[in-house]
Amino acid sequence: MRRDRRTGARSAPGSTSRPGAVRRGRDAGFVTAETAVALPALVLLIAMLVWGVTAAAGQLHCVDAARVGARAAARGDANAAALAQSAAPSGAVVRLTAGGDFVQVTVEAPYPGPGRLAALVSVRLGATAVAAREDTLTGAGGGASSWPS
Repeated sequence: MRRDRRTGARSAPGSTSRPGAVRRGRDAGFVTAETAVALPALVLLIAMLVWGVTAAAGQLHCVDAARVGARAAARGDANAAALAQSAAPSGAVVRLTAGGDFVQVTVEAPYPGPGRLAALVSVRLGATAVAAREDTLTGAGGGASSWPS
């Protein structure tokens, strides 16, 4: 072992490294390789998280469209299905069912996955809203009254 005159550090015989230099040896380049492997996985994870958030926003649009359609149908509006369709996501199917004292509006919409993953992770969004028909509500006097009583 040799001793450096300035720092007093020992080095192996035949060593050509400078005093204070970092020895890399066989570990050189591992951080670059690990980053090259991890970065695409991280990008894919972020893309899927963003897609999930936008799918949740699409679900909220379906809920709002079903609510708007049910409320309009409960009031007796003839264009309740059109109102629900205008509030629904693109490509949505709106079904209005009136039976007895209630109306039911169901909104379903396809939501494809991002890019080439569309065939694997496509989901179907949907919501249903039910409302009491206001034209069939009766009060104690037997006639139509304001609702609720």
